[in-house]
This record gives sequence, structure tokens and C-alpha cells, in this order.
Amino acid sequence: MVPDDISGIELTDSRYTVTQSLIRNKYRATDSAGDVVLRGKQKLFKLKEEFPFIDSDGTDVFTVTAGGILDVAGDYMLTDAQTGEDLVVLDNDYSLLQDTWTVRAADDERALAKIDSRGALVTLARNGLPFGFLIPHKYEITDADGNHVGSISGQFSLRDTYEIELDDTSDVPKEPVVAAAMVIDAIQEN
Repeated sequence: MVPDDISGIELTDSRYTVTQSLIRNKYRATDSAGDVVLRGKQKLFKLKEEFPFIDSDGTDVFTVTAGGILDVAGDYMLTDAQTGEDLVVLDNDYSLLQDTWTVRAADDERALAKIDSRGALVTLARNGLPFGFLIPHKYEITDADGNHVGSISGQFSLRDTYEIELDDTSDVPKEPVVAAAMVIDAIQEN
């Protein structure tokens, strides 16, 4: 089973723009028509990082919660807010040369997709230079077999902005990929 049925939301577009608020780790995702489809924010003052997500009407749709306390490299569980069912795990394998996030099914932990940073030099510069955090993220999205599915491209701007392009997501659930763009930015403090 591909966990693509999150109660209360269905993302059907192939292009999304994720924009961070100027003040804190608060995000909104819009579709190609510019309509808000998802909002998420990092809850403050929590021992375990938590990101509740709501739809355009303000209804809770899912929450992403860190597996450990102040977890930079670890697991983040995506849980359906309506049913309480754990759907996918965003598994972060952080290194200085390559940021890799694996989207896994919660029930059997099989890989559904990978989100890999593009370019070891860019990742090294982001992590090592004094103002490296100003360099936008760029990621390639692949399915479980390593086939190209899409990309997440950061834009240089005052507010962190990401263009998500999903070319072929027949076996990859879109909601966790869009949520991952927000969580990656918040966790890696761009």
C-alpha cells in the first residue's frame, strides 16, 4: 500500500511553491494556480520538534513529529490528524557532503522516495561557510528504484521559497514530499 490517502487533503498538481514566513518557521504551499493548499509551522518550545499542517480552510490534516529530542539527523513521523494513523516516516541521513531524506512507509518501512541534495560542493559550502545558510537548497526527488520523480529548488530571496516540481509521482505520495520541503528548511535552519 502506498500511503497517499491523508484524510482531508489530496494534492493533485505537479507544481507547488513553498514559502516561509519572515518571522519564524511557518510555511504555506500553493499550487500552480496560486491557491493555498497546505500550511505548516514548527511548534515552539517543544522537546520533540513538531510540525502541524492544515489545509486552506484551517482543518488539521497531518502532523510531522521528530522521533527524538532536538533531532537534526533522524526520523520524523507523518501522522494523519483525522485518523491518528502513522503514514510515512521522513528519515534524515545528514552529512556535511550530502543531505538525504528517505520517505518510508510507516507500516513496513519500505522506501517510497528519496530526496537528495544536489552537489557535494554546494552542501559543503552551505554547512561550512560563514554565510553558507544563504545558499538555497536544491534537491532531486527519486522513487524507490532511483528513477527521477521531481525536484525541490530553493530560490534566493528574503523569505525561503522553494519550487517543487513533480514529474511522475505514480508511486510517490505528494503530500509527504511537499511537507518534507517545509520540514527540511526548518530543521536545517536555512
